[in-house]
Amino acid sequence: MSYPEKHIALLCNPGPHNEKALRITDDIALLLTGMGIGHSIFTSYWPKVWEGISDAWIIGGDGTLNHFINQYPEFDLPISLFAGGSGNDFHWMLYGEKNLEDQVDFVLEGQAQPVDAGICNGRLFLNGVGIGFDGAIVRDMLGKKKLAGKASYLFSILKNIAVYHEKACTIQLLSEKISQDCFMISVANAKRYGGSFLVAPKAILSDGLLDVNIIGRINPFSRLRYLPVIEKGEHLALSFIQYRQDSRVSISSSSSLHAHIDGEYISAEMFEISLLPKRFSFIY
Repeated sequence: MSYPEKHIALLCNPGPHNEKALRITDDIALLLTGMGIGHSIFTSYWPKVWEGISDAWIIGGDGTLNHFINQYPEFDLPISLFAGGSGNDFHWMLYGEKNLEDQVDFVLEGQAQPVDAGICNGRLFLNGVGIGFDGAIVRDMLGKKKLAGKASYLFSILKNIAVYHEKACTIQLLSEKISQDCFMISVANAKRYGGSFLVAPKAILSDGLLDVNIIGRINPFSRLRYLPVIEKGEHLALSFIQYRQDSRVSISSSSSLHAHIDGEYISAEMFEISLLPKRFSFIY
């Protein structure tokens, strides 16, 4: 089949340690060339203007995707994502276990669908925000070479799980206020992050809602015991977890809290989080 209307931008993570993404970019370009589909490759820099481009294909992990949506917050062309990072949770949400050739065929034939985005303290996200223990784990991994999938995440969890202390937090939803000591708070747009942890198993990418999990005080033994439960997404009914859905939430503490936005570390005493319905279009 011919695609004369297509000219695809292939955007590879321009940062260091991107050998995997560069290799996948070359493989995709070879497939497109064989099909006679126009494309341009962007590795060391990304476009300033998008004239003549029909689609953006991003090759990288969750961090690369987060960098893209924050560099182009008003982007309105169809987006596809190819797994080329250490954490590829959003790719899994969209494409499951499709191999490269199958995914190329799939997105060439597919139609763009709207996807919600979240915004936290002015920064966009697609997967979610993790505050507390989750953020401390990401901070622990700063500057370290990441292993594929959840290996780096699990190693850091096991290193810190017994020594992290809960923080007093206030969570303000649209119609409810919760004040308590919190081990972790996740505010998710997608079902999973952290290299396969199903932190928000009920999340839907286009439902106009954020999924909020509030994990209260929990002893180190229970933290280890329930880690596999959370990984499988079977934790919502546990007694120390409060689960809510809302379009806006603010989280505050008297001291600075570790946090991450789509795996990118931040810290703050206040987090203002809201949803931007149907903000981007992905082919999936």
